[in-house]
Amino acid sequence: MVFVVAIVVSAAFGGADQYLGSFAALPWAAGVSLLSAPWLILPFAFGCSQRQARRAIAMGAVVTFSALVGYFVMTLSPFEGGRSSLDLVATRALLRSELPVIVGGVVTGPLYGWLGQRWRTRRAWLSAALVAGAVCLEPLAEAIVGRLPQEPIVWRVEVASGVALAALFVVAGVVYRHRVTTRGLESGAAA
Repeated sequence: MVFVVAIVVSAAFGGADQYLGSFAALPWAAGVSLLSAPWLILPFAFGCSQRQARRAIAMGAVVTFSALVGYFVMTLSPFEGGRSSLDLVATRALLRSELPVIVGGVVTGPLYGWLGQRWRTRRAWLSAALVAGAVCLEPLAEAIVGRLPQEPIVWRVEVASGVALAALFVVAGVVYRHRVTTRGLESGAAA
């Protein structure tokens, strides 16, 4: 059942991301639509729903590709100026132009799904660092390649969100480790 929910939510996420970028009247919307970090948080979040690594990896792949399908369908839809009938030429051209994104999704979807499972089961610091780092450092990476969003509010909010996410991970990790330590001491005292 969680896979069905993941497919629906992810397809809606992908479609909404594409649609957000079409709001020319809201300059910040295009900048938000171009962010990559939310596309990593999505498989991470659904990977957190899984106890087994293999299922989390599968979940990461499923949500990433469901989101991409939602994105592509919205791109080709009448909402975005596409045709209402299936146009194989346009679909092929879109898939060809998005090949780097698709290949990236093959790697990052399963990886971030697995990182989500590692966070859930072990509060793995590497998982937290890679998620918060993706959010915090995306604007820096975009600036290095000369693609910093035109609207400064977009990257400022993204960096602030990454810092807040990192703080949340630290608190959750410390609380988790405290509970594990306390349980261990109680088990030792009871024996």
